Amino acid sequence: MHSLPTGPLDAVEIPGIPASLWPLLQRAAAGDRLALVGGAVRDLLLHTVHRDPWRGVTDLDLVVDGCEGATPDAEGCDPQAAQRLGQALGRQLGPASLKLQEHGAYGTVEMELQLAEGPLLIDLATARLERYPVAAENPLVQAGRLEDDLARRDFSINAMALVLTPQSAEEFRSDSSGDCGGADLLAGPSLVLLDPHGGQADLAHRQLRFLHAGSVRDDPTRLIRAARYAARLGFRLAAESRSQAQVTLVAWPWSWCQGQDPALAPAALGTRLRRELELLLEREPWQAALAALQDWGALALLDGGLQADRHWRRRLRWAARFGLPPLVALLAGANDPLALAERLQLPQRQQHLLAQWLLLVERLEQASWPGSTGAWSPSRWSALLEGGGGTPAAVALALAAGSGPRRPLLRWWLRWRHLRGDLTAADLLAAGIAPGPELGERLRHARAERLDRERL
Repeated sequence: MHSLPTGPLDAVEIPGIPASLWPLLQRAAAGDRLALVGGAVRDLLLHTVHRDPWRGVTDLDLVVDGCEGATPDAEGCDPQAAQRLGQALGRQLGPASLKLQEHGAYGTVEMELQLAEGPLLIDLATARLERYPVAAENPLVQAGRLEDDLARRDFSINAMALVLTPQSAEEFRSDSSGDCGGADLLAGPSLVLLDPHGGQADLAHRQLRFLHAGSVRDDPTRLIRAARYAARLGFRLAAESRSQAQVTLVAWPWSWCQGQDPALAPAALGTRLRRELELLLEREPWQAALAALQDWGALALLDGGLQADRHWRRRLRWAARFGLPPLVALLAGANDPLALAERLQLPQRQQHLLAQWLLLVERLEQASWPGSTGAWSPSRWSALLEGGGGTPAAVALALAAGSGPRRPLLRWWLRWRHLRGDLTAADLLAAGIAPGPELGERLRHARAERLDRERL
C-alpha cells in the first residue's frame, strides 16, 4: 500500500461535467462517504493517464456509504443513505433544478440535474454487500461499506472509486501494485482514489480481471460484460480469468441445464443474460465481442449450436439490412431457437417471428428445393411464401439465415410482395361480380398474372 499525493479539489476535471457539481454533492453528503464509481472513473484514468480518446459520459454513478458507527460486519449501515443524500440535494437545489426518482427497495435514486450545460443524469446508490447463496440466481443484498460495494463488482478496472468525502486517513492509500501514473490527478484532502483490487495496474496492462475465483460461477453474465469491454476498450481477458471462465463452463455449476424447462432457468442464464446480449449487440463493436465469446467458449451459455456456429456474422449483417432484431438473428443459429428465446424471455413478437421463420423453413424443405422448385413461377413462389401466415420479417430472417433459395426469396421481399393485379376489387364489383369467394378468387388470379410477368 502506498500514499497518494494530493492537490486542490478543482484539479480533477471530467470533460462535460461542470466543476461546480462536486461541492454541491459534498455538502449534501453531510459526513457520509460519497464516491464516484464505475465507468466514469475508469474512463477518466484511461483518458488522463493512458491518453485514450475520451469516450464521453452520459451519466454518473455515485455510491454513498451510510456505515458510520456500524459494526465491522456492516450491521447498522443505513440502507436509505442514498435517499437521504438525494433529498438533501433536492432541498439545496429545489424541484426546478433537480428531479428525483427513488427506488427504495434497491436503495437507489435516479436524479436528473438541470445544469447550464444541459441535464445530467446521476444514479445514486447506497453502498451494498452482496452474497450469492445459489449460483446464477440474484444475490442477497444488504447495506454495506464502500469497500463492500467495490468488492461486488465484475472487474478490477470497474472496482475503483474516486472518494469525494473521505472520513479517515486510511483512504489516502491504494492497494494497487503501483500508481501507474494515476495518482497525480487525484485532488485535495477531500478527494482520493480508492483502488483495493489493482484496477490501475490492470488498466496499464489493458486487461480485464475478475475480482475472485468464483466470479463466473456466481454470475455468468460477467462473461458477456467481459466481451463488451474487451471489444469497446481493446482489452484482453487476463489469463487467470480466462482459465476461470473455461473451467466454470466445463463444470457447469448451475442448477439448471439445457434441455430442462426454460422457465426454470436462473436469472443470470435468462433475463439478465438477455439484457447483456442486447447491450452487446446494440451498443458495442458486436463482431469483436461475439468473436471473443466464441473464442472463450462462452457462447455455450446460450446453446451448443451457437458455440459451434460459423455463420453468425453473415446473419447479423443481413439482419441489419433487413431491419431485424439482432438478437433474433443470433438465436436463429441455435439448436433450439424457440426454447432459447423462451429462456431469455424475448418479447412475444420476437418469439413469434422465430416461430414463423421455422414454419417457413419447414415449408421450404417440404417443397424439396431446388429439385422440384427450379421451374417455379413467381406466383407459385409468392403463394408458398405468403401462405400459412408468412410475413416479410420471416422471409427476411430466412434470407439472413440462408434458409432456402436466395434468388426467389430476395425478389419476393424486394418486389413481388408489393405487386397487385391489374384489376381491383372496385373494377370487379363494377363488372357485376358480387362480393364473396368468386371475387377473391378473381383478385388472386389477377395478381398471379401480374406476378408471372416478372423475371425470376
